[in-house]
Amino acid sequence: MATAGNAMMQKDIYAFHAEVCAVFSNPVRLELLDLLGKGEKSVGELTELTGLSQANVSQHLAIMRFKGVVAARKEGKNVYYRVADLRITKAFEIIRSVIAEKMK
Repeated sequence: MATAGNAMMQKDIYAFHAEVCAVFSNPVRLELLDLLGKGEKSVGELTELTGLSQANVSQHLAIMRFKGVVAARKEGKNVYYRVADLRITKAFEIIRSVIAEKMK
């Protein structure tokens, strides 16, 4: 039998899930996640690969970092980003394969 406490915890999980998924609703952030899914990269590398400004890339990375989607480490002047949990990369691979099938 579900308790009121469990139901409330489920509501909290749904709310946080929606917040995290909102992070993924932006095509630039999806591109950045795809690139980071292939390995750790600096902001400069991501700027080169996407053709976006450093400020734009940094803004998107900050949003993803705040929600725990990416993690960062500083080395000298550079900040390197990676996907915080590789299950996120796997989930995106599954979603992309479903979308690719639907687009055929």
